[in-house]
This record gives sequence, structure tokens and C-alpha cells, in this order.
Amino acid sequence: MTFEETQLNDNILDALYDMHFEEMTPIQEKCIPLVLEGRDVMGIAQTGTGKTAAYLLPILSLLDDNEYPDDAINCVIMAPTRELAQQIDQAMEGFSYYLHGVSSIAVYGGNDGGRFDQELKSLRGGAPVVIATPGRLLSHLKVGNLNLARTSFFVLDEADRMLDMGFIDDILQITKLLPQDCQKLMFSATMPPKIRELAVTLLRKPAEVKLKVSRPADKIVQQAYVCYDPQKLQIIDHLFRNGDLKRVIIFCGKKDRVKEIARQLRHLKINCAPMHSDLTQQERDDVMYRFKAGQVDVLVATDIVARGIDIDDISIVINFDVPHDAEDYVHRIGRTARADRDGQAITFVNDRDIKRFMQIEKFLGREVEKLPLPEGAGEGPEYKAAEKSASKGRRHGKRRGRKDKGRDGKKPTPAPSPREG
Repeated sequence: MTFEETQLNDNILDALYDMHFEEMTPIQEKCIPLVLEGRDVMGIAQTGTGKTAAYLLPILSLLDDNEYPDDAINCVIMAPTRELAQQIDQAMEGFSYYLHGVSSIAVYGGNDGGRFDQELKSLRGGAPVVIATPGRLLSHLKVGNLNLARTSFFVLDEADRMLDMGFIDDILQITKLLPQDCQKLMFSATMPPKIRELAVTLLRKPAEVKLKVSRPADKIVQQAYVCYDPQKLQIIDHLFRNGDLKRVIIFCGKKDRVKEIARQLRHLKINCAPMHSDLTQQERDDVMYRFKAGQVDVLVATDIVARGIDIDDISIVINFDVPHDAEDYVHRIGRTARADRDGQAITFVNDRDIKRFMQIEKFLGREVEKLPLPEGAGEGPEYKAAEKSASKGRRHGKRRGRKDKGRDGKKPTPAPSPREG
């Protein structure tokens, strides 16, 4: 279905024509008519499916077609990270090119006082669209710099990432200040129980649009090393010594891990930079600029980069840690093989993460190629599911009132904990 077949106004369609956007993605095709009808929407779709346009285009069309107060904040869009807020703001600039009186301001923390004063001036003047991170918006709200009493649209983007980053309480504080008739839209890549609870709390009889998580693009060559943790750096050293690797992202599960790995990579003379939430905004902007400009070969990052950041020429993604689930795996490796390019994804699977990676393979519908460890690295763990018989026996025994001994009169071997097994 094309954008021309929707009820988007001519100014929006002209901007899309100039940007060479014709065919809608599935999430856009389903969401745009619902938003134009005034419905609350819960959209579930992975990164890269066009969610930003799915809510921005109809909201901008409505703002342009109808009379909304010039001195009010008519739309608030919440983003979990500064980078995503900036990206939404950039998309807004393109989509609103032919609109008169519809502008946006991105509000996010980590800046100097001059930036805060600029935000204050725009907010008090009645910025039609505010794109904000939760902490920064709350800071302005607490000192009375803005009023949401006449806000007509509220969008929560990357809701599951908001949950992961601990922003849900902030979101609930903000939404209490919205008018009853405010149209609310929630978008998330996954739908854990807490996100569904949030949707029930915030949305009024929402239309639910859910797209299945797509398997990674066929152009991504997926491989894995089954190894112990101490062998991971040896593998990275081997990969960089045997190939001219540039445009690489190495994903780690935690920011402390990112800092340590970046330090160790520098010791190996690998040109890298860390990217995590402890960096100031200026530091993060500088890292992204240097990486995009080719001044840094390797970005070592938490999942803050996995979603919502457009970097089109990544050649290799390395999962230093196995992602929590298949969705996170897809988001991470989806940073490569973009814009008709080929790409490679390598995952390090330690002995504790074998079961988790097997679940990812089950989602993929195939086994990922396991590469041999480099010469001199030693043997890795055997790639097989952990035994469950001891655990089952213990659970059954407890139900039947058994004490310390099994059928043979001996104490059963303790089963490993979920984190250890």
C-alpha cells in the first residue's frame, strides 16, 4: 500500500515524495489509519520496521489540518536515550518540511546550561512537538518550565527499553499531568508482562498492532565461537590479526563490561571507543561522530546502540555476551547488512549461555555455524544442553515428601542454579 492511498494531507505527501518514500511498511500501513481516526494504539514491532514514521506522519498531518493552540505543547514523544530523541527530531525535520507552524524541540540531559536555557525558551514559547528523555522532561516539569494540560498527543517509543532502563516510574509521573482526552500511542519491540500492564494503565481501549519479529536478513553471515570467558579476548585478537577489520560493533551486556573490554582492546592496539550510559552527552556525541567518520574502528557498546541508531555501514557485529533473548539478538545483529550491504555477526557462547543460544537458534530455525577456536586457545566447552535429570528428581522428590535420599539411598547431586547451569 502506498502513502498516497492514506488520508495523510498533501503537505506530508509532498515531503514523502521529495524523500522518495512511496510504499508503506506493514507497521505504517496498520498504524497510520488508526492514529488518524483518533485511536490509542499499542504497536509491537522490531527496530527497523518504520515505527517512527508510523506515529509521526499521522500526528503531523493532524496538527497541520486542525486548529491546535499556538501556545501549547501539542505533542510529547518520549524516547529512552538522547540518541533516539535526536534521531526522531531529525525525522521530524524531514517530514514537516512543508508544514507551517509545526516544529519540534529535542529535550535531553547531559548538556551545558546554554542548552537548558535554549530548551526553556522554546518550551515557554509553546513548542508544538517536544521529543524528550524522561529525566530531562521531569526536570523541566518540576521547576514549572512547561505545562502538559493541553497536550493532545503522547507517544512512548521503545517502551521495553524504557522498562529496562528504569524509567517507568518517571513515565507514570509524566502521564498523570496529561489531559483525559490526550491520544496516547505506545511502541515497543517486545511485549513482556510489565509492558502489557503499562499499556492497560495508560491506554484507552487501544488498537493493538503486533508484527512478528523477523528473522535476521539472509545477507548476514551468522557464526559463533563456543568458548570460556578467558578465551574471548584471544578470539578477538585472532580476528583482528587475521583481517583488516573496521566498522565493527562489539556488544556487551553491562556498562562495566564495556569499560573493561575497551581497556583490554586498547592494550591489544585495537582502535576502539566505549559507548555506555555513564558518558556525558558531549562524550557520546563525540564517540558517535568519530565512529561514523571512520576515526574509530570499533565501537564497544551496551544495548543502548542496538536499537534506534542508524549506522548503515557496519561490517561486523560481535556479541561478546549472548543476548538475553532472540529479539535482542535480532536487534543487535541487525546493525549490519543494512542499505543493501553484506554483513557478519559473531557470537561468543560461554558454558553458561549455551542453553540461551540454543533458544536463539530455535527461533532462527537453524543452527548457527560454530567456528573452531584459534590455535593455542585451548579447548572450549562442549556445545550441548545441560543435564536436567538431577533437577527433575529433586523437584519430584519434594512434591512426594521425600527427604534427603534418593532411590539408591544416597543423597542426590545438587543441581546447578539457573545462572550456573
